[in-house]
Amino acid sequence: MSDVTFVIEQSRPSDGGTPTELLPLVYDELRRLASQRLSHEGAGQTLQPTALVHEAYLRLVGDAGETRWENRGHFFAAAAEAMRRILVENARRKISLKRGGELVRRKFDDAELLAPEPREDLIALDEALTQLAATDGPAAELVKLRYFGGLSIPEAAAALDISPRTADRLWAYARAWLHQRVVGGANSANL
Repeated sequence: MSDVTFVIEQSRPSDGGTPTELLPLVYDELRRLASQRLSHEGAGQTLQPTALVHEAYLRLVGDAGETRWENRGHFFAAAAEAMRRILVENARRKISLKRGGELVRRKFDDAELLAPEPREDLIALDEALTQLAATDGPAAELVKLRYFGGLSIPEAAAALDISPRTADRLWAYARAWLHQRVVGGANSANL
């Protein structure tokens, strides 16, 4: 049994434990996942991996009396979901008019440069992922684990308790489905 699984089991209400012992054990892995996820974000991303890990962890253990994980895979699935929500909220906040979403930055030396565009495709992906979850929950969970959690097919399959081959087929289906919704919807809107 891994240290993470042991701490998760010890933090159950019946044992009187707390999930605060969990952070030192998972911090490096969460930071690696956050760095990997943020490397795919566009220019102008102000969120740092450390801040993303801390925010996600606070959301995970915020209601320490209510949050319980079954195992390591369940914990990392919850962490991937928390990171996804934080990134989507950050993208939405950046494009909101209240925060200057349509403003253009200009340097003092008259060189006109556009402000870095927020990742609108992240918002489109989130909307498509919500639609996918309504029609095929396991496929949506697999996408969250792979895209936002940075897990490999075998790791995600273990977290979802399915075979790697099933996860591979589900991943191919979900990618095609999301691609059609995100890219296909953008192309049809431009016509």
